[in-house]
Amino acid sequence: MTSITHEFRATYAFIERNANLVKRYWSWELVWLVYSIADSLAVSYIGLGMEHISGADHIDGRYLVLYLVIGTLVWRFLSVIFYWITDLISIERWEGTIEYTLMAPIRRLTHMAGQTFFAVFYSLLFTGVILAVVVGMFDLDLSTANLFGATLMLLAGSLSFVGIGIMGSTLPLLFPERGSQMTHIIIAILLLISGVYYPVDVLPKLLQKLSVASPATYVLSGVRLALLEGVSTGTLWPYIWPTLIIGAAAIPAGLWVFKIAERYAKRTGKLHRNG
Repeated sequence: MTSITHEFRATYAFIERNANLVKRYWSWELVWLVYSIADSLAVSYIGLGMEHISGADHIDGRYLVLYLVIGTLVWRFLSVIFYWITDLISIERWEGTIEYTLMAPIRRLTHMAGQTFFAVFYSLLFTGVILAVVVGMFDLDLSTANLFGATLMLLAGSLSFVGIGIMGSTLPLLFPERGSQMTHIIIAILLLISGVYYPVDVLPKLLQKLSVASPATYVLSGVRLALLEGVSTGTLWPYIWPTLIIGAAAIPAGLWVFKIAERYAKRTGKLHRNG
């Protein structure tokens, strides 16, 4: 029990450390929030723009707006989790604590758990603020939406992105000078093949096949069914279980890859503070 208590306290310590970082750099968080709101609104206005440009009466601009809003918010939620996990090493280097953290007698699982819990909570809060602003701006009607099912779908999908993020966090560890920039390649590929702003069916056959491996594909489809059509939570199960399977495989694989990369970084002296 003493050991378990110690691990829980260590996990909470990393959650508290990240919360203090947000407080310290609150102006950066404000800038990122304003940018995210503006970006989400700009993408969502494409729906009304298509109705205006086409001049066709059969195009439902409101439906297109909600379709794009869902894609934007789901992607924002998942990508924020991804970046908080992949920035694990970058934050330690920025704070000058990378040697102390990675050499401390703490299990890496405990370290990752603290980072993950904070990332999911922060992303939910961040996305909720954007959702409130967007719904107010477009006066969207969510009275028939299955909000519980959509939230459950997001949480299930977050597990997969935690695993992918842990794998991506090895890049800043192995490549101190350019590793953080390299993580953008991962998120860009997922953005392309997952159908964030368009149905996956419009993609070339090769990309459609790749989209099956992206957890975001299932999350987006499930959330759109829950919010656009108001389907029951049980109906979402065909979209939930693939994300759970991907998460169950990606998290252990990510921890294993990170362990190998960490050993290599320690052996080759890559745990210096300045990249």
